[in-house]
Amino acid sequence: MRITKKLIVVGAGVVALVAGGSVAAVAATSAAPKVTAEKAIEIAHKEVPGAWVSELDYDKRGSRPDAWELELTKGAQLYEVDVDATTGKVTDRQTKQSDGEDDDD
Repeated sequence: MRITKKLIVVGAGVVALVAGGSVAAVAATSAAPKVTAEKAIEIAHKEVPGAWVSELDYDKRGSRPDAWELELTKGAQLYEVDVDATTGKVTDRQTKQSDGEDDDD
């Protein structure tokens, strides 16, 4: 009976070590983006001069390249600009009229 207990405890320890190692390996492969948030803002300001950044999100897209998603406001216009987090290229730009209401309520 004592040997069985020892085997269970040792087996649980091995499982914990393997699981912890897997998590550490995944965390190590998640590298920071090459393009920083500050650089993405700079790129977006070049795309829409005179606008201010109202929202900034980092989007991990899985099979597609990760991107910085920025929302900029200039007057009554809202601009959505996506910046590739690796190359710094603008991958999408959309413009829409602001309705004057805060969407976060």
